[in-house]
Amino acid sequence: MMNISSITVYVVPTPPPHYGGTNWIFVKLTTNEGIVGFGEASRNPGSPDTVVKMIEDLGRQYVIGFDPFDIEKLFMNLYGSHRSRHPDLTRFSIISAFEMACWDIIGKALEQPVYNLLGGKFHDKLRAYTYLYPSSKTSVKNREELHINPEQAGIRAAEYVAQGFTAVKFDPLLDLMSSYLPVEAPLDKLVNAEAVVRSVREAVGDKCDILIGTHGQLNTHSAIRFAKRIEPYDPLWFEEPVPPENIDEMARVARSTSIPVATGERLSTKYEFADLVEKQAAAILQPSIGIVGGILEGKKIATMAETHYVQIAPWMYYGPIAGAASIQLDVCSPNFLLQEGIETWGGFTADVLQEPIQWQEGYIIPPTKPGLGVELNEERIRKLPHAYRVDV
Repeated sequence: MMNISSITVYVVPTPPPHYGGTNWIFVKLTTNEGIVGFGEASRNPGSPDTVVKMIEDLGRQYVIGFDPFDIEKLFMNLYGSHRSRHPDLTRFSIISAFEMACWDIIGKALEQPVYNLLGGKFHDKLRAYTYLYPSSKTSVKNREELHINPEQAGIRAAEYVAQGFTAVKFDPLLDLMSSYLPVEAPLDKLVNAEAVVRSVREAVGDKCDILIGTHGQLNTHSAIRFAKRIEPYDPLWFEEPVPPENIDEMARVARSTSIPVATGERLSTKYEFADLVEKQAAAILQPSIGIVGGILEGKKIATMAETHYVQIAPWMYYGPIAGAASIQLDVCSPNFLLQEGIETWGGFTADVLQEPIQWQEGYIIPPTKPGLGVELNEERIRKLPHAYRVDV
């Protein structure tokens, strides 16, 4: 019987400006039959050393010796370990990494891409979007200034449209973001934020959807006031208008605006998403496959959303292995809307893979190779400064 015989962890610091996070943590599972699967545990607040230690502990207790085909049992063993059943972000990023690596093994063992094992290909290509990042052509050098500068935000959005993008995301209230309580937006900030949205809409016309990507920095009435201001510019969504812990307040925002509310990047279980859908707090779900428990849990969330005519647009701000897992979910989900990426999935995202994820004129081309469809370039990673490897 096939079982997981060893675990290898790679900690990979990203180069400045650290798009996708400061460190990417990749997990490699190897079976007794020599089949290798890759996962990623980059979405977590813990230090790399802490995360690696947790991977070692959980891996020895629950993963080594386990049949990688038993996805449901693996997830429940890890989720219910020590009677916790609590969506701790670091632990769920590790559970997700083990789960997607098992799917990679299953696909390779059966010589099929994962999406063929979860319903088959529904989408031949995947509409993709990017956050606005500075470029050499714009006069601003950091993301915060770019997002709150009306003229520069419009210029940069138009550049992405010229590349082929049909959707771009930006946060015109980024300078209000903090890690504390949601804030009351001052009137001058709201006026400037509206000017940013207007500038982007005028720059892209009707060739591109605009996605308002706030980060939960507003209180409820500020979010509603802002939404009223930007409704004339027809955004495709208003993302995380208030913090995610109070779903009732997010539902109040959703009832108060014609702009679809999108949220979910900080939710960790299907139970949290169920509450979100049942309270009609969002029209678009943004599960992060790197923290919801992996691909199968993501599929359950997508199916639950489908029954309520809710679409999915998976969040992606980490490395390419978790990104590839999101792509597998997208391909087989009828209610897929958009996939986030870091520009065109090039640069360092491509450097750590043997072959890059294919992006063409605003769309991701799904891989046809078995498993996740991508392979970590371990030889390249071993040569990176400050990257390190741990064998379990």
